[in-house]
Amino acid sequence: MNISGNNLPAMSGAGPSGEVYSASLAKKQQQADGKAALALIEAAGSSAGAQSPAKSTTASLGNNINVYV
Repeated sequence: MNISGNNLPAMSGAGPSGEVYSASLAKKQQQADGKAALALIEAAGSSAGAQSPAKSTTASLGNNINVYV
């Protein structure tokens, strides 16, 4: 997340209280981003469990490899 002075509300002459306000906004945005990321991870995990596992074709597949040309 990129926070720059251009994106923040104008608070000229606010001093330290402006910094606290900006930090509060940044924290709220990070929490929202974290919740969204967790929701995506949970959604991906639940859809992966719903898929059927891959079927094994044969147990001996790949045991004999011809390396002579």
